[in-house]
Amino acid sequence: MIAPATGACPICGKPTDPATKPFCSRRCADIDLHRWLTGVYSVPATEDDDEDGDAPDPPKERE
Repeated sequence: MIAPATGACPICGKPTDPATKPFCSRRCADIDLHRWLTGVYSVPATEDDDEDGDAPDPPKERE
């Protein structure tokens, strides 16, 4: 869920509190953290990426 541009909490939609921004309360911040830690949210990744970030070597041609 993405927070609207109006400054609403991304969890419940209530106005945000400056002490817990972008959330309205510590409770909503904890709910969001729990969702990340349990895998509800995830960042997509591609399996083609090399671990060190370098592009893989092109395949060698057989003679």
